Amino acid sequence: AELGIDVEFVQDNQSQSTMGTVRGMHFQKTRPQAKLVRVLSGQVFDVAIDLRKDSKTFGCWHAVALDSVSKQQFYIPAGFAHGFMTLSETAEFAYRCSDYYDVADEGGLLWNDPDVGIAWPLGDIGRPLLSVKDKKLPRLKDLGFSY
Repeated sequence: AELGIDVEFVQDNQSQSTMGTVRGMHFQKTRPQAKLVRVLSGQVFDVAIDLRKDSKTFGCWHAVALDSVSKQQFYIPAGFAHGFMTLSETAEFAYRCSDYYDVADEGGLLWNDPDVGIAWPLGDIGRPLLSVKDKKLPRLKDLGFSY
C-alpha cells in the first residue's frame, strides 16, 4: 500500500471538455468509488467534497489545479463527490476508479451549492457550461444521502 493507499482500480475512464465546462459533482450511492485523476492534455480545477457523515470534514471541499505539464495526480478516497472545471481551451481528463460505474447508482450534488461554497475560478466566464443532468442536481441539505 504505497503512501498508505490500498486500492485496486478496476475501471479507467477518459473524457474531453472545452474551456468553462464543469462536470460534477458526482458519486456512486451504494458502491462508493475511490478515484485517481489526472490531466492528459490541458488544465483543470479538480474538486472533491467529503460526503462521509461521521467525518470532521463532512461537506467540506478540497481542490487542486491539474495540468498535463506537471503530470500531478489527485487521489480522491471513496465517500467523496468529485467534479472538475476545464481551464484550458480543451482538456483531456483520465481517471481510475475502484469500482465499476453504475448509472442506477449514480448520485450528484449541485456544483455551486452555497452551503458548500466551492471557489470555482470562473473569471470572465461568468456561468460555466453544464450538462442538463448537472444543472438539476440537489444541494447538500436536500441530498438525503451520505456515506
